Amino acid sequence: MKLKKLFLVIAIGILFANCNKEKSIKEYMVATWETTYLKIEMPTFQKSDSTSVFEDQFLNNPPRRARSKYNNDGTFTAWFVNHKNEKSGTSKGTWTVKNDSLFIAYFYGGRDVEVAYHIEKTEEGFIGKSTYDWDEDGEFDDFLVMKTKRITAKQ
Repeated sequence: MKLKKLFLVIAIGILFANCNKEKSIKEYMVATWETTYLKIEMPTFQKSDSTSVFEDQFLNNPPRRARSKYNNDGTFTAWFVNHKNEKSGTSKGTWTVKNDSLFIAYFYGGRDVEVAYHIEKTEEGFIGKSTYDWDEDGEFDDFLVMKTKRITAKQ
């Protein structure tokens, strides 16, 4: 009788664990995404004593929207779309995940970019946070927050 109860408890535990298994960050990232919010705080903007803040909530039908697609093979493509869904500014690169961090490498704007994002899953997408040299002043002191939503490939 005790053996049956033990077996039942183990079986229910295994079933419960399998049913509630959350996707890893790597599995979660394999999708197509659209940026819905972006904020970059740049202290000592381009080596000045001023702080510059860029913030966009992509409201009111912006002229272009940033999108990206992460593939299972560790490659990704990022681009912009306009009101007519025409692509521009396409960039390709590679990505990896370690724990809760996304590491991407790509070439854009005439330079190689390698940046790490702390990833937090949300109901509609993810929030990415990074510290990087976004203003290209040689100081890795700029802080970026990006919110995304998952989209279908047809969007």
